This record gives sequence, C-alpha cells and structure tokens, in this order.
Amino acid sequence: MPEVPGLPPSGQLLIGLARLGQAVRMQAWRNGGPHGLSPLQADIVTMLQARPGAVRQGEIVADLASTAPTVSDAVKALRKKDLVEGTRDPGDARVLLVGLTESGRAEAARLNEPSEVLTGAVDALSPEDLAAMLRGTTALIRRLQDHRAIPVSRMCLTCRFFVPHAHPEPTGRPHHCNFVDAPFGDAELRVTCPDHEPG
Repeated sequence: MPEVPGLPPSGQLLIGLARLGQAVRMQAWRNGGPHGLSPLQADIVTMLQARPGAVRQGEIVADLASTAPTVSDAVKALRKKDLVEGTRDPGDARVLLVGLTESGRAEAARLNEPSEVLTGAVDALSPEDLAAMLRGTTALIRRLQDHRAIPVSRMCLTCRFFVPHAHPEPTGRPHHCNFVDAPFGDAELRVTCPDHEPG
C-alpha cells in the first residue's frame, strides 16, 4: 500500500490544533469590547471573576503562563480602565492583590458570553465527536501539565473528586464526580471547574 503523502497523523493534529488556536485568538481580538482589551487583559478579567476574592499578581502569572513584567503591564492597563483594583497584602506589603471592580465584573460577564462563531462550530459536532474531542483535549492538557509545559488547569483529570471509569462502560457515563456524587460521561468532562480541588 503506498504511503499517504504529507505529515503523519500526529503532525496533522498539531497543525489542526494550531489553526484552532488561531481562530480562538482572532475571536479574542475581535471581542476587545468597549474597553479595547487585549486577549491577555481579557484573560485576567475572566480569571479574576472565577476566583472568590482578590489574588496575588504572582498567581495571575502562574495561572496564565505569562511573565511577571507582561502581567504587571496588563494589570496597570486594567487599573487605568477601572476594571481591576490593586491593594497591598496585609501580611506582606510587597505583594499586590488584584481584584475586579464593579465595572470589571460587568466586563467579565460580557466576556463570558460565548462567541457565536466558535459556539456554532462546536454545536455542529455530533455528540460522539464532542465527547471524543473533550476526552482527547483533557488528555493532552494533562500530559502537557505533567511536563510543566502549561500551568495546571482546574479540570476533572487533576481533581480529587474525579473517579475515572468508576461505572460500567455500557452506561455511557463511566466517570464519577464525588463533589456532586454523580456519574458522567466524556461529553461532560470539565476543562475548568469552580469546584476543582487538586488531587
């Protein structure tokens, strides 16, 4: 059988992932909104919304896999736009705590409205393809996290409440979440979850 020309499947997948990433970045730039947010500034706003209170600037650096100077510049820009406020940590005056202002919470709500273009593309997937993509995506993220190539995500595979393959396969819901005490399938895997606790 003749060889198929071009890159092997793994190379084709990497190119596909790069193109998907490009589409997400393009949508992020187009969604700058009334404040003209850069993708990093938008990421900071949405990250802060998911946290119960103000966080150390260093946590933002770690969570977004950025650098301290880049995050510092983005936080300064967000403060000028009155979307975040900075306060000194009472326990260590050298540490800046960053939290959303009222305007910042409103902007986070706007940013969390999903892109119609991206949502439409995902909604066009069959349930089986969606489940397979979530399973593959979480496996790739976990592998990259294990190699410290990306920061740890608040996903099922790294959560202490996640029990993989706890139920018979024919049910279609093989996994179990001990937080809500319920079975679930691959199509319900979470890449980010507010109830996540490291395993």
